Amino acid sequence: MSEKRNVARAAGVLGAATILSRIMGMVRDMVVSRLFGAGLYTDAFFAAFQIPNMLRRFFAEGALTSAFVPTFSETLSKEGEEAARELANICFTLLTILMAVITLLGIIFSPQIVGLMFPGFRAVTEKYDLTVFLNRLMFPYIFFISLVALCMGILNTVRHFFTPAISTVFLNISMILCAWLLHDRYEVPITALAVGVLVGGVLQLLLQLPTLYRMGFPIRPSFAFRHPAVRRISLLMGPSIFGVGVYYLNITVGNILASLLPQGSVSYLYYAQRLFEFPQGIFTVSVAQAVLPSMSRQAASGEIPALKDTLAFGLRLILYITIPAMAGLIVCSTPIFSLLFMGGEFGFDKAQRCGEALVYYSLGLAFVAMVRVLVPAFYALKDTRTPVITAFIAFVINVVMSLILMGPLLHGGLALASTLSAFGNLALLAILLRRKLGPFGARGITAVATKSMVASIPVAMIAWWAMGLTDWSQPGGRLLKAGLMGGTVAGVAAVYIGCTWLLRCDEVHDAFEMVRKKFNRKRES
Repeated sequence: MSEKRNVARAAGVLGAATILSRIMGMVRDMVVSRLFGAGLYTDAFFAAFQIPNMLRRFFAEGALTSAFVPTFSETLSKEGEEAARELANICFTLLTILMAVITLLGIIFSPQIVGLMFPGFRAVTEKYDLTVFLNRLMFPYIFFISLVALCMGILNTVRHFFTPAISTVFLNISMILCAWLLHDRYEVPITALAVGVLVGGVLQLLLQLPTLYRMGFPIRPSFAFRHPAVRRISLLMGPSIFGVGVYYLNITVGNILASLLPQGSVSYLYYAQRLFEFPQGIFTVSVAQAVLPSMSRQAASGEIPALKDTLAFGLRLILYITIPAMAGLIVCSTPIFSLLFMGGEFGFDKAQRCGEALVYYSLGLAFVAMVRVLVPAFYALKDTRTPVITAFIAFVINVVMSLILMGPLLHGGLALASTLSAFGNLALLAILLRRKLGPFGARGITAVATKSMVASIPVAMIAWWAMGLTDWSQPGGRLLKAGLMGGTVAGVAAVYIGCTWLLRCDEVHDAFEMVRKKFNRKRES
């Protein structure tokens, strides 16, 4: 199987698992809102969960994965499976000790952490105390999920994607079941939800270990911490942590500026970001996770032309997916919020304001997606410094443009500043990577972008017409509106695929060819 097909197949598995996880996440949110409503207790839970969850993104899924996968791939490629198995055991042992210490410190210093991150909670003693309690209860989640991230890096490198991808579903299932079955067993019912987080972390780790054993990587203690590869991973993690930190600094500054705008601005941006991240989580992250092991193997073997080919394919695939998604989100922004959120205190005026933010965010969908694919190319080449520099420049662009645009466009200006920042980051990464690698298929990438934009024109027109068939400003008729939205999505997807087929877009032809060959193999067997 060619590397292109490996990437496409891996991205498909990851995407399908992510869709399931997102659906379960939506069910989880519905259960939480039904059982606990919105108020002091949910505020305390979401704040407490944000701390270990932020560390997960910051450390486990960010710096650790980007540093470990290239090094592990190089060891597997050059020194063989036995050496790779030893490295995996050393890293697992070292990470277990390190995260145990971090977890213990987090539990001890929870009052200081909560007070620093949520200073307003100190004014309400009950909320502050509950947040500290829940944070201490959930902090071990970072211990389990960090080990899960290491397991996922090993499995993805040896081309096993399903188990790591599906494991996030178990967190949502655990939270749903614990909340539903245990909420009346605690003096403070929302404690059951925190228990669900902890149980979910344990389940995710337990799911990985048997798969690692079957793939030839049984985990055993190894204390050879002086292994040279461990030092390389540590050196790579330093810049990666800073790079991820810049991203979260961006979010923090955005929230601070939004708090200076009219009331509700922070919420409008939050809801818009949630929907903006939906296609990112399903498609972009899936492709990025799929290309990193492939490019790491190719870089380790010195196969630079193959690496450039994999990178170009990843970028073409991302553009093929995100450009029509961008068109759909722009046209359907307000109807989406009307369908999913309108009711009670959330009126149509709020749906419109959230829709405005989503439109500005959506303009940068392809930019953000391409950045997510370009950065792994630098990691594969053991260059973590360049993405940090470009991320910092993008951060400065975001701050400057936010200050300029927040006056005339309010919260929409902050969303637009984020899009402009993503474009700046993309341009810098592309230029610097071209200097490092040479040309990597700009003509083919441009061709896919052009064909996708042309094919997205009828997509936008049909979606615009369909959204006008009902009055989204009026409550009620949710089932009819959901059917209209679902039918529109299915219809425009078919139109887009048909248009790109007629335009001879290689990505859709490759997909059909893979399906045809798979069908023929099944028929012959």
